[in-house]
Amino acid sequence: MRTALEAVKSWHRPLMLMVLAMAGLVLTSGVGLAVDHREILNESVWLKPSTFGISFVLYGATLAWLLSKLRKAKRFGWWTGTVFAVTGIVDVGFIAVQAARGTFSHFNANLDTFNQVGQQVFMSGVLGLFGASLVVAIMLLFQRVGDASLNRAIRVGLGLAVAGMALAFYLVGANGQRTEVKDAYGHDVTLAGSHGIGVEAGGPGMPLTHWSTVGGDLRIPHFVGLHAIHFLLLVLLALHFLGRRMTWLQPERVRARLVGVAAFAYAGVMTTVAVQAFRGQSLIHPDGQTLGMFGGFLAISLVALAAVVAAARRPVRQPVEPVKAFEKLGV
Repeated sequence: MRTALEAVKSWHRPLMLMVLAMAGLVLTSGVGLAVDHREILNESVWLKPSTFGISFVLYGATLAWLLSKLRKAKRFGWWTGTVFAVTGIVDVGFIAVQAARGTFSHFNANLDTFNQVGQQVFMSGVLGLFGASLVVAIMLLFQRVGDASLNRAIRVGLGLAVAGMALAFYLVGANGQRTEVKDAYGHDVTLAGSHGIGVEAGGPGMPLTHWSTVGGDLRIPHFVGLHAIHFLLLVLLALHFLGRRMTWLQPERVRARLVGVAAFAYAGVMTTVAVQAFRGQSLIHPDGQTLGMFGGFLAISLVALAAVVAAARRPVRQPVEPVKAFEKLGV
């Protein structure tokens, strides 16, 4: 435990401060969810700050760890991480303040001064978060921070995370027409954009996430992409523990190939839910095309998995020593 804590102390400090701030927001939002009954679009005003807080805790801590592993351009990496930390605090802070005000943070086109200034800062922050993540991903492409399996998990995971963040540019209004809704106090609010496709704001949603149950929802591929690196690191951790009992999992190349299969499968899931959302289809009501796409990715992944496992478990033929070879021939 002491060794683990010492390792955490070496992680990127501004990002870890951001993580602590986000953890505090999660706790505060939890209290708000319990005692504050204000709602906008049929969900608690504190739901969005809590979900953003959890996501930034996970992603910020992962980024802080990755930056501590850099061997080249450490100073540049430190500044890039600091940009992400500051931008994250400002952006999620704006979401929390708007929640406390009982109004919308995303797509809010009302003309009051605080909202107008906040929206400009907020949208600039989306670019900052995306840019910082992209820079870190590119930096990690050109240097090793571990064995082949870890490098593959990090590179593919960050790449998918950046792709998921790219959807944020569409989410901040490129897909939207103006919609008139009510805030928590019944005041009119104009939304210039939406995360839904083929569905009106405030429609039926799933428990907890409130992802649409009647139309496409771009928050789904955004979420899947953002947490790709966490999924792949968990896969790698599972392979590490299984390797203690299964000797065929111990070679580095085997684990790297299995991580590659997991990465392909995860990318297939992300692609499927993204196409599904853009088609205006709910996650829980897939049609034949969606199921066919998912089934195709799943089939390819299973075939690749079987091939990797079969190759790894195949007995390795030991070279026959010359003396023993002659003995077998009766010489």
